[in-house]
Amino acid sequence: MKMMSGAAMVVEALKDVGVTHVFGYPGGAVLDIYDALFAQDDVKHVLVRHEQAAAHMADGYARSTGKTGTVLVTSGPGATNTITGIATAYMDSIPMVILSGQVPSKHIGEDAFQETDMVGCSRPIVKHSFLVKRAVDIPEAIAKAYYIANTGRPGPVVVDLPKDIVNVAEEHPYVFPTDVTMRSYNPTEKGHPKQVKKAVESLLKAERPVLYVGGGAVACDASAKVIELAEKLNAPVTCTLMGLGAMPGTHNQFIGMLGMHGTLEANKTMHNADCIIALGARFDDRVTNNVDKFCPHADIIHVDIDPASISKTVNAHIPVVGSVDKVLDQILSQVNKKDLSGQSEKLADWWQQIETWRARQCLNYAQGEEVIKPQRVIEALYKHTDGKAYVSSDVGQHQMFAALYYPYDKPRQWINSGGLGTMGFGLPAAMGVQFAHPGSTSVVVTGDGSIQMNIQELSTCLQYNLPIKIISLNNRALGMVRQWQDMIYKGRHSHSYMDSMPDFVKLAEAYGHVGIKVDKLDELDAAMEKCFSYTDRLVFMDIAVDQNEHVYPMQIKFGAMDDMRLSKTERT
Repeated sequence: MKMMSGAAMVVEALKDVGVTHVFGYPGGAVLDIYDALFAQDDVKHVLVRHEQAAAHMADGYARSTGKTGTVLVTSGPGATNTITGIATAYMDSIPMVILSGQVPSKHIGEDAFQETDMVGCSRPIVKHSFLVKRAVDIPEAIAKAYYIANTGRPGPVVVDLPKDIVNVAEEHPYVFPTDVTMRSYNPTEKGHPKQVKKAVESLLKAERPVLYVGGGAVACDASAKVIELAEKLNAPVTCTLMGLGAMPGTHNQFIGMLGMHGTLEANKTMHNADCIIALGARFDDRVTNNVDKFCPHADIIHVDIDPASISKTVNAHIPVVGSVDKVLDQILSQVNKKDLSGQSEKLADWWQQIETWRARQCLNYAQGEEVIKPQRVIEALYKHTDGKAYVSSDVGQHQMFAALYYPYDKPRQWINSGGLGTMGFGLPAAMGVQFAHPGSTSVVVTGDGSIQMNIQELSTCLQYNLPIKIISLNNRALGMVRQWQDMIYKGRHSHSYMDSMPDFVKLAEAYGHVGIKVDKLDELDAAMEKCFSYTDRLVFMDIAVDQNEHVYPMQIKFGAMDDMRLSKTERT
């Protein structure tokens, strides 16, 4: 039996669960753990400049790999600085374990130096949490934390570690559990056979079906099965912001993203469908618009591993609790036994209608002669990366442009904060992606507001030689806020313009990176080519874009899914 300190147990348990990267920042309550990290080479530690960024890096690492991200921070402010990152992961169902230091057990509740009730602070935004009270319980707590984080509906788990239980001066027997079972936690993976049969019958009967695919399909790696079902049924596919890539963006049956800034054809198809199968999507408000007017003609099949998500917002006519990949196996098994020879002919009128909506080309935009349109930047990015980059985004107009104008052909290629909408997410998330995929092209699409929220991580990028490419759409404003003020507040731009911007090129250079400024449209392509010619350097592209450009299409508030603005002057 191994004998080791609590600190060594933490590191050994991380090895046993397969952790290779930990993102963190040291402090008094976790120094013993840091000393244990120093004594080995298997678990790589990444020293961030702010704990919020550590959480976002672990998040980006998890989204791009499907593995659980890991964060290590000290007690008090170190732990509370991760709260925004934890909430970001929670809203988007991202597996993450946060190891937080805590004051010695005997001082808990005494308002000791750097004491915060991390379990209490994080309770509303975690899947589960542990306050470990004995060193011998560390291996089991960590094993359970990773099991919970990455099974069922994934999510973040906090493990709070008092300083005394990781004391290097005391050794205890180390026993890592060979199997993790929890009586009160048994996620249902396979759908109920009768419900699956009903779902198949509804799909095959439908004359206007559509597959509505969310982040849950990405989380369980169900993309290949989504494509197979869509092709067998000859059905159109639309994806949520979180589901992009689950159906290739260049596939002819993909009709674009749906929802608030979804395409005309996606929202029209949803509104007029007679059967919708939702795969790992949660019908959130950025999709449905007014739920009382949502898809009035459709039978709704809702497949989700989280029973609490089904019929939470929109009533499901055929609920199926289970993992999307496992349920798709069941559906395909039945579909494959059916005669589908007349399926294409049956849906011919449906596709003819969809092509009419698609022909409207709702993503067309007025090309400026000199001014750079943000849409043009994303199109140039797609061209110069051959559509193969991992694209992380911050939150705002640039996020929507990146979602709409860069077709994602693979799952886990698009990394963004969907549910919480966290500005400052993009740069550290792209760093997590780069650590996970060192030979890949990791790009950040950001804005002049978002990038400054975690810009200190440019220092971390230099330390670890991360050749990330930052594409900043600089409109000298908080673009999405300004757009809403244009549309709702009659152009009263209350505190949405940022008049004291730094010189981002000089700032990037001060951090030891390459900076490129682009002011004119005829400079864009050459600058983009130059940017990606630096294969071993971080490049910050500061691109001045049209300050008055809006993101369209856009749903009209309180309307149905297909009540949309197509431009500043045109509505459906």
